[in-house]
Amino acid sequence: MQALNLPTYIFKIKSEGQRSQIFDSTRRKYVALTPEEWVRQNYVEFLVQERQFPRSLMAIEQSLTYNRMQRRCDLLAYTQTGQPALMVECKAPNIKIDQKVFDQIARYNMSLQVPYLAVTNGLEHYYCYIDLANRSYRFLPDCPAFGQLTTA
Repeated sequence: MQALNLPTYIFKIKSEGQRSQIFDSTRRKYVALTPEEWVRQNYVEFLVQERQFPRSLMAIEQSLTYNRMQRRCDLLAYTQTGQPALMVECKAPNIKIDQKVFDQIARYNMSLQVPYLAVTNGLEHYYCYIDLANRSYRFLPDCPAFGQLTTA
């Protein structure tokens, strides 16, 4: 798989017929190894190993409802009190991070009201803090560590 702009991690990968699968340590099962999944698995490891997010407080492909339609966000991290704190939208490395990607995560966030958003294609990463009370936002230079998250 393509090298990403993240630290290098070791994964369990197996072939099943013509398809490769990667072991998802969060869901505890093998899943199809697509370019987007490669980004997601690397980003999960980045959060766990570099930013001290507890794996047990993460949900992958979390269901949500937007305009009465079922959707799934790629990754949702919770605080220790169970509040959604960080939503991550992952794209394959060949997908450009553009306004459509930001619009997608913003639509999802209308349902969940998460204070931290991240968008990544594995090569570029963007972080944003949403001040829900004041209806404003600001871009962040880096992904906050788990202990730095606030949900107020």
